[in-house]
Amino acid sequence: MAKPVSIEVWNPNGKYRVVSTKSMPGTRWINLLVQQDCRVEICTEKKTILSVEDIIALIGTKCDGVIGQLTEDWGETLFSALSKAGGKAFSNMAVGYNNVDVEAATKYGVAVGNTPGVLTETTAELAASLSLAASRRIVEADGFMRAGLYDGWLPHLFVGNLLKGQTVGVIGAGRIGSAYARMMIEGFKMNLIYYDLYQATRLEKFVTAYGQFLKASGEEPVTWRRASSMDEVLQQADVISLHPILDKTTYHLINKERLSKMKKEAILINCSRGPVVDEEALVEHLKQNPMFRVGLDVFEDEPYMKPGLADMKNAIVVPHIASASKWTREGMATLAALNVLGKIKGYPTWSNPNQVEAFLDENSPPPAASPSIVNAKALGLPVSKL
Repeated sequence: MAKPVSIEVWNPNGKYRVVSTKSMPGTRWINLLVQQDCRVEICTEKKTILSVEDIIALIGTKCDGVIGQLTEDWGETLFSALSKAGGKAFSNMAVGYNNVDVEAATKYGVAVGNTPGVLTETTAELAASLSLAASRRIVEADGFMRAGLYDGWLPHLFVGNLLKGQTVGVIGAGRIGSAYARMMIEGFKMNLIYYDLYQATRLEKFVTAYGQFLKASGEEPVTWRRASSMDEVLQQADVISLHPILDKTTYHLINKERLSKMKKEAILINCSRGPVVDEEALVEHLKQNPMFRVGLDVFEDEPYMKPGLADMKNAIVVPHIASASKWTREGMATLAALNVLGKIKGYPTWSNPNQVEAFLDENSPPPAASPSIVNAKALGLPVSKL
């Protein structure tokens, strides 16, 4: 028998039982569920990652829906348990769902939600922050200062890279990649080279228009180019940010061979998925090329780093905080809750999961729809006409 898990309960007499495996930012998500007659149970266990057994104990014998986290293993075992408890909805509080066996969920009739449309600018901002921090060696300099090693200005002290006029490379020019590119181009007047299977027409138009503006102002215009291969980006860009999806074609996309194609003083940023980068190869490259720098928000075997990475002064490593702005995290919690609520109430799914502003407006009730259900088509769920 599963060991009981500690919880916090809201609206104990609610008709529907919704479980959250973690406390989430804000209270709007709780209030929206309570207003629709849900009993909300929030796990308060002092564990960073809940085990399958912990979650089974949370689900219990009657559960209408679960809000979970990307660190959890949502496969056959959990979807079977949720289905037996009468549950029809699960939502990741994340845009990605690599931790979810969607086929197993569909098999048991469970709708799987995620939270796109709310992380774009926040994630792009962190990628831009890591780019600037790496180029100007800010983390190294901060540690040097705190250690009491600074005894006066020196010509060679923490000399880094100027971004203005350099080339920013983007691999994967979707919503986040394009937002990052715009920040780097408009903020630092960088030129763009990008690689994507699809043409980023809006991004190209933005760079063209901004270049014309700069030229009209008497400045050097910025330029853009769509590369015919990823290797072109790696060879020509001074700062490269990775924004691909993670699948079998992008696993270890950046490996020993591709690292060798990059400039010796290049900067590599990854705020997408950890396994996109071969971390062991990266550690060796950082050792051999001290002026090559990297900024990582995600890791191959989270929460762990490959041996040696933490010792690299030319690496900036942060703990998966790309979406960690107050507005975004509260928005993710709201969307996850509304995914579960929508399925419980029999609402249709939202027609465009990347246009979620209507769900996030705190001054009006959200639409009667689930914001984003990834297996809606497989389950035959109707689409909202709102």
